[in-house]
Amino acid sequence: MGRVITRLILTECSDLSLASAVEAPGSSLLGRDAGELSGAGECGVAINDDLEGALRGADVAIDFTAADASVKNAKAAAEAEVPIVIGSTGLSREQREEIARCGEKIPIVLAPNMSVGVNLLFKLVRDAVRALGPDYDVEIVEIHHRFKKDAPSGTAVRLGEIVAEEKGLSLEEHGVFGRKGFTGERKKEEIGLMTLRAGDVVGEHTVVFGGLGERVELTHRAHTRETFARGAIRAARWVVNQSPGLYDMQDVLNIR
Repeated sequence: MGRVITRLILTECSDLSLASAVEAPGSSLLGRDAGELSGAGECGVAINDDLEGALRGADVAIDFTAADASVKNAKAAAEAEVPIVIGSTGLSREQREEIARCGEKIPIVLAPNMSVGVNLLFKLVRDAVRALGPDYDVEIVEIHHRFKKDAPSGTAVRLGEIVAEEKGLSLEEHGVFGRKGFTGERKKEEIGLMTLRAGDVVGEHTVVFGGLGERVELTHRAHTRETFARGAIRAARWVVNQSPGLYDMQDVLNIR
C-alpha cells in the first residue's frame, strides 16, 4: 500500500508532495528512493526509519502498517500535532480506544477499508437492515489473497458491527465465524461471518440477506489496491481541515 500511495501522489496529485517515506527499523528498503521503489521514478525522498523526523516535515500522515505499529504511529502523530489517516486492520478494541484518545489532540481518520465503494456498501447495508427488519437472516462472506494475515477482514468485521448495531445486538455475542458438524437450526440472532483465502484476490465482500421466499445480496469487489490508496489520499486531503477527533470514511464522504 505504501508503494501504491507513493506512486499516486507522485504521478496524479499535483496538489500534494511526498514529505517522507517511513519503514520499520531494520527494513531492507531503508535508503532506497521511495519514488523509484514505487515505480514512479526517482523523487529524491529516501526511505527512512525516523518517524518523528518525518512528522516534523509533514502536514498529514498516512499509515498502512499493522495494529501495534498503528497505535505507536498515532501517538507519535498526536505528539507532533500532525493529522493522520490510518488504514491498518486487525486492531483490537483496546487499540482502537488508544487511537481514539490520540484523537483528543489531532484529527484522525481510522477506517478498516479506505475504498469509496466499500464505504458506500456500509451505508447500504445499514439501510437494508433497517428496511428488511428482523425476519431476514444476515450472513457475510469475504475473500482475500492467500497472504492476508488477519481473519475475518477488518471490513467484514465492520459490516458485522453495522448489522449488529441496527439489530440492537452485540457482534461479540452473536457473531458466528464458522460452522461445522451438527449445528442445529440457525438462530435468529446469528450474524455469520465466513472467510475465504485464495490466490491473489484483492478483496471481495458480500452481505446476504435471506428471507423466506427471497434473497438480497450486496457485493463489493476490489479489482486493484489503487482503490484503497485513492480513498486514503482523499481522506488525507479532508482530515487536514478538521478539528481534533476520531473520524471514519463515512465522515470523509459525508454519507453517514
